[in-house]
Amino acid sequence: MKNFKIFSILTVLVLLLAACGGGNKDGDKGASNAADFPKKKFELIVPYSAGGGTDTVARSFADLAKDEIGQPIGVVNREGGGGAVGMQNGANAKADGYSLSVVTVELLTLPHTGLAQFTYEDFRLVSLLNEDPAAITVRADAPWNTIEEFIEAAKTQKLKVGNSGTGAIWHLAGAAFEKETGTTLNHVPFEGAAPAVTALLGGHIDAVSVSPAEVLTHVESGDFKVLAVMADERVEKLSDVPTLKEQGVDLSIGTWRGIAVPKDTPDDVVKVLEDSFATTIQSEEFKATLEKLNLGHRYENGEGFLNLVKEQDALFAELIPAIGLSPQK
Repeated sequence: MKNFKIFSILTVLVLLLAACGGGNKDGDKGASNAADFPKKKFELIVPYSAGGGTDTVARSFADLAKDEIGQPIGVVNREGGGGAVGMQNGANAKADGYSLSVVTVELLTLPHTGLAQFTYEDFRLVSLLNEDPAAITVRADAPWNTIEEFIEAAKTQKLKVGNSGTGAIWHLAGAAFEKETGTTLNHVPFEGAAPAVTALLGGHIDAVSVSPAEVLTHVESGDFKVLAVMADERVEKLSDVPTLKEQGVDLSIGTWRGIAVPKDTPDDVVKVLEDSFATTIQSEEFKATLEKLNLGHRYENGEGFLNLVKEQDALFAELIPAIGLSPQK
């Protein structure tokens, strides 16, 4: 009888603890108490090496965001696999809101090429930091002055278009352009955008499909001209350059950077991060950093960021197999 009473008391205590949240698991998104969040230092994983464009953007964001969020944000570079190593680390991190990741468009392209095990669904997207579209750029002395002229030429001759490497975003942008315009291009891969731009400068290729940021200096010097950008809206620093959509080609593709957390991070914690980061990303200080890097600014909250990702994931799901870059089954 005595043992039974002890057992009954213990049972009641367990039930009371469960009712008060004592049984909370990481997967229960609604069970966190964000009243005292944050109370310690954050870690921001950057999936690329120190000193690069993504790293510079991340460090500027972390430095500005610490004042708004009220805790320091330490940046950790975990490069490798074209971004796969760092993003996998981010997906596997503890879902408590203190483990942040910079995610890039490779979050979508790597899985479709069989080079990563994660998908965007392994994360909760918090905030979009910036976006840069692809663009078709040629030498200033090229015979094409409009994107229509370039497309017509590409239908009758195999123009050489440089990109940043097979399977990289600027190659995919060129392939998407080819698909949407009914042209056949000679895609020339380089070890990054900079060598492709140098090859165009030397007249070794006909065009590049890289971002405006990577050709702007040569446009301003009079060596290059941009025929069109693959975006929904015109680029501010190239306001006289039309979008492909203005020319009747329904294509918007490019690169972007954003902040994400593991998928099981609680809703109330994500809301704290989202609200705080919105102020930082839209600040004049952060915009100035992007301008110095010739990068485009675009803020989206978690919902807007997810909409962008879903739209582009559908594009890559169709495009990558079509050009033979998906894994063989």
